Amino acid sequence: MFVGHNQILSTKESGTKPGTVQGSTAAVQQLRLGINDSEIMDLSVGAEKVGIDCPFGWPDELVDFIAAHSRREVAPRELAGSAWRRRLAYRDTDRFVRERVGRWPLSVSTDRLGPMAMHCVELLSFFEDRGDIIVDRSGADVLVEVYPRAALRVWGVAVDGYKTELPARASATENLQVLAPWLDLQPAHVALMSRSDDAFDAVVAALVARAHARGQTYGIPDHSRERAKREGWMALPLGTIGELVHT
Repeated sequence: MFVGHNQILSTKESGTKPGTVQGSTAAVQQLRLGINDSEIMDLSVGAEKVGIDCPFGWPDELVDFIAAHSRREVAPRELAGSAWRRRLAYRDTDRFVRERVGRWPLSVSTDRLGPMAMHCVELLSFFEDRGDIIVDRSGADVLVEVYPRAALRVWGVAVDGYKTELPARASATENLQVLAPWLDLQPAHVALMSRSDDAFDAVVAALVARAHARGQTYGIPDHSRERAKREGWMALPLGTIGELVHT
């Protein structure tokens, strides 16, 4: 995530300490795993953008369905069968991303993102309680939802298998460095990114947050604006990765 003036910070169950951006280079000064919510909030003080790789909400249709089901009712719906179930599974932002990158994001409703999303709700509430950051799930303020895998597809960074295989993570880290030679990574950072997909995604989250801070992400369609405030909205980059440092 992009922090302060000419600084980089990223968190995703892991995080970085502010780094500097000078001219046409960017340096990540610290990358760590296993930091807690309190540390994430401390690192985000004064941030211009905080990128979080986690859904900020659930589909409106799912919320209505569960509320009606708990009342022993059936929520009104226009669709049926698999089309209706797909509406329960995916948010507007998921459909938007699929149209542009050709793949569905993981569903916060039906995949294994539920516990992470619940944790994210806690983290967002901590920010809200602190009072110095407005929690706008659409990304209009400091906090912004990011999806590293989709951003990497937009930028053309080959990362197949990086979530589960060490050689693939090493290759993905190398591919990122080739396409972003301006990104200054210390040997320890490269080793950690190759070892942990969380660390790799944390660095990508920082880059996406910088793109959002620079206005280099897709805007929210008018028909999705109100939903985005409830469901969340993923910042999807526009342009090339090299444009993140060029003035």
